[in-house]
Amino acid sequence: MKKPADGPGRDFSVLLSPTPRGARLARLLATEQLRAWQLPLDPAANIVAELANNAATHGRVPGRNFRLLLHVVGGTLRIEVTDTHGDRLPHPQPSAPDSESGRGLTLVSALADRWGVSRGRPPRKTVWAELTLPATESPKPEDPRPGATGAPHEPPTREKAPLQAPPLPPAGQTHSRE
Repeated sequence: MKKPADGPGRDFSVLLSPTPRGARLARLLATEQLRAWQLPLDPAANIVAELANNAATHGRVPGRNFRLLLHVVGGTLRIEVTDTHGDRLPHPQPSAPDSESGRGLTLVSALADRWGVSRGRPPRKTVWAELTLPATESPKPEDPRPGATGAPHEPPTREKAPLQAPPLPPAGQTHSRE
């Protein structure tokens, strides 16, 4: 996928309910935003899913939402999930081979280039992950091709040549209708 030029509109933030539905919505919204920015969906969508699921499961405080933030700076995508359960800082834990849960942060650690936890204003904490975006090749200019006249093809420009009005007849003369 090609990477768009850096510019405005490279931040996405949304508040979501700390429920399984909110976690699913986080992944769907992140996927659509990544598509709009023309960025790769994987592994970012999986990281969002794990962090949002953790916020809905372990960071849940009734009546308080969690925030998903996607931010692109240069060649880095930063994913942040902030919840209001700052007294419980996450850390990867070993899980039994037959366990059905407990591998979320291990997966985030494997997929992300960097990740960590930042304390915010009480009672907030932010779990973040960063991905280095793939470099893209610059488009190569096309070779000139001869046009119908045999002259080299020149790509059109957005500038238009000024239109010239037809010449006026000399004073006292009129055009015939022939």
